[in-house]
Amino acid sequence: MWGLVPLFWPLLKPAAAMEILAHRMVWSLVLVAIGLLALRRWGWVRELVRQPRKLGLIAVAAVVITVNWGFYIWAVNTGRVVEASLGYFINPLVTIAMGVLLLKERLRPAQWTAVLVGVAAVLVLAIGYGRPPWISLTLAFSFATYGLVKKKINIGGLESLAAETAVLFLPALGYLVWLSASGSSTFTTEGAGHSALLAATGVVTAVPLICFGAAAIRVPLSTLGLLQYLAPVFQFLLGVTYFHEAMPAERWAGFSLVWLALTLLTWDALRTAHRTRAEAQRLSAIAAAKPAAGPLAPAPDRAPDLAPGPREPAS
Repeated sequence: MWGLVPLFWPLLKPAAAMEILAHRMVWSLVLVAIGLLALRRWGWVRELVRQPRKLGLIAVAAVVITVNWGFYIWAVNTGRVVEASLGYFINPLVTIAMGVLLLKERLRPAQWTAVLVGVAAVLVLAIGYGRPPWISLTLAFSFATYGLVKKKINIGGLESLAAETAVLFLPALGYLVWLSASGSSTFTTEGAGHSALLAATGVVTAVPLICFGAAAIRVPLSTLGLLQYLAPVFQFLLGVTYFHEAMPAERWAGFSLVWLALTLLTWDALRTAHRTRAEAQRLSAIAAAKPAAGPLAPAPDRAPDLAPGPREPAS
């Protein structure tokens, strides 16, 4: 769904990106609130209100995801789908870089190599564009920051989306009211179909996130990480084959370097996961074998050996 969403935003023209974004915020909250009412999941609100630090982090997450959504909608509707897909391709590399710089995480050699290859890719693309790929970088850094903040908030996906859209609901609604009062709104001037499509932005936003949250507790993390590459792959293919965006040689070179970096990351993640599982199985086997040799093991069916000499210590 995330990979195919570039097909949806152009349907909302002549609405501008800011109007689409405001509708996305308003209708997402409406949809999520209905879902929470149906599930009777409101207890988290009381706990959240008592934690000012978490409220502040949710406000930061709301602002950052607004920047990400707004730039993405604008990029798609101005014919920059390929550049937008690049942002989500390099997002894992930016996330790793943030882990090193902000969380003091230590990288394995393959991860360092992937980050350096990613930096080289950005330089190649900057030379090819004649400017830094700022749309891609904005999308990558905003979504990586969003992920970092969400890691610290640590609440459920549905609840988190409700809290974030609640923070932005009044500004978004106020903007829509102002557009309507100034005669610039398209919600009531382009027909019922257009109004329905704008309202559907809530569905387009919430349903993939709900599915992602459901998958996260059912699918191994390594598999989930690989599946997330599908979205930018679909976006890239749509940009090239459906929207017919140009792909000069330097852009292919830059994308190839990004894909090389992601291949290194994927190989390293799978190798590390395999080693971790093997080590866990080894430790489990050792732990399972210990009781048989321990002090509670049944005594041998023979007379004790009273001969002098060193005793073998119990396990």
